Amino acid sequence: MRKENNLINKALNYIVFAGPCTVAFLTVMIVPFVIGIYLSLSDWDGISNHYVFTGFQNYISSFDDKQFWNSFIITIKFVLFGVIFTNIIAFILALLLSKPMSGSNFYRASFFAPNLIGGIILGLIWRFIFNEGIPGIGQKLNLPAISTSFLSMPQRALWALIIVFVWQMSGYMMIIYIAGFMNIPKELIEAAEIDGATGFSKLKNIILPMVMPSFTVCIFLTLQRAFMTYDINIALTQGGPFNSTELVAMRVYNKAFISEQYGIGQAEAFILFLMVVIVTMFQVYFSKKAEVEV
Repeated sequence: MRKENNLINKALNYIVFAGPCTVAFLTVMIVPFVIGIYLSLSDWDGISNHYVFTGFQNYISSFDDKQFWNSFIITIKFVLFGVIFTNIIAFILALLLSKPMSGSNFYRASFFAPNLIGGIILGLIWRFIFNEGIPGIGQKLNLPAISTSFLSMPQRALWALIIVFVWQMSGYMMIIYIAGFMNIPKELIEAAEIDGATGFSKLKNIILPMVMPSFTVCIFLTLQRAFMTYDINIALTQGGPFNSTELVAMRVYNKAFISEQYGIGQAEAFILFLMVVIVTMFQVYFSKKAEVEV
């Protein structure tokens, strides 16, 4: 009787406290995901009430689409450089701002602030900077290298996109790294200093191994965010020039809603999802292996 009461109490507690979150998660995440997989096996255009089940034809079409794979290559470049530079800059900022210094809280808030700005607004601000601000300075100083818009040339446009992504995400990752630094036992640092360890030696043998959990989280978040980047892409470059900055997320949106090929767009979205899952699983696995126990 007591066991039955305990089970009933646990069920009631779950329904009251976790029930709303579970319902929200199912209706917002799981159900649309399952419906999306089903629609990826059809020829639905996103509008009509009637569609035909086509099996894996949409996936075959996606694999045969050179433009889709071109977008994928561009996305891989964007993710690679975006993740590396974001985490390097965030780690350096965290290392500097975790030391006792006047105004450290102000600097932390300043570096974190770009993450609070919406991607569309951020893209429009930097679009003005790359189109008007930097070229204007270059023309006045007679510097041909920066006298033309960064967004008018394919290679520069991609780097402009990477710069904006890094600028937005570095402050957020910096906070996570600072939290990792604060969890390092002071006794380890003091013992290393007594033994005559240099700054680089402390960084290599103590700080980096102890901050690996923060690396795991930060790399995971930046990977996920970079693969799914759309708002900055549409506001800053709109995929141009000549589709040289069209990331996969924009490609999927254009295919589904602009070209009205929702089935193919959903298939491409699922391929992107699988890619993100595979990459992040490998990243988390190898990052976890590098972590050390205190």
